[in-house]
Amino acid sequence: MAVKEWTGELVGQMHNCKITQQQLADQLGVTNRYVNMVLNGHRNPADAEERFRKALKEIVDSSEQDHSNTSDVQ
Repeated sequence: MAVKEWTGELVGQMHNCKITQQQLADQLGVTNRYVNMVLNGHRNPADAEERFRKALKEIVDSSEQDHSNTSDVQ
């Protein structure tokens, strides 16, 4: 059970952006348990890094868009 380096980076980014595993799971359309297994090295699907990074970016981009829209309202 080897944890890949990218999973540590991803977890760090999630922490910095205050994104939960459940939010990532929802974005990916998978269970929170599956996300946990991948991030902890218990599952190693071939396309996981690309899919997880893309999903995280989509969440961050969406969050930034939401914040920029609400900052215009006074």
